[in-house]
Amino acid sequence: MNALVSLHDAVFRLIEKAGDWVMPLLARFVFASTLLLYYWNSGLTKLGDGILGLFSPSIGAYSQIFPKQLEAVGYDVSQFGMFHWAVVMAGTYAEFILPLLLVLGLATRISALGMIGFVVVQSLTDVYGHHATDAKTLGVMFDRLPDAVILDQRLFWVFVLVYLVIKGGGAVSLDTVLRKRVAGDVTA
Repeated sequence: MNALVSLHDAVFRLIEKAGDWVMPLLARFVFASTLLLYYWNSGLTKLGDGILGLFSPSIGAYSQIFPKQLEAVGYDVSQFGMFHWAVVMAGTYAEFILPLLLVLGLATRISALGMIGFVVVQSLTDVYGHHATDAKTLGVMFDRLPDAVILDQRLFWVFVLVYLVIKGGGAVSLDTVLRKRVAGDVTA
């Protein structure tokens, strides 16, 4: 029996050690394969026309981020101030930059924290701004239905991101390359 326990422990020690290397890479892969294009496409809907659209958000951007306020001003974006523009532009740029940083494994922990904040704000905007309060969309935790967009799906998104906050980008990331380069410069 001791031999079986020793074998079990040895095998799972190896798996655990491999997991330290594989799991951050796998978490970034899961994010890239499921959410990278989701966020980039969402960001594209917020840009205005042409090259100047990088600095001039579309009305869709305002309607996604400030739905109630936009309705209150009769969908006249010119009534919004610099604050609204800055929030829309920051959110738009975040949809491009944070996912890219995560996939590359650059500033992984900070990028994952930023994405968690983004998902929370996105969810609150969906609930309070877009009135996504029906049970099918909002969901109920610990029910038998795992398909609600907000509580069920986004819980999995946040889990992947929390994992990256805790573990970082892993061995195969730009964070590790830069850390090794800095450590090499310090010892030289």
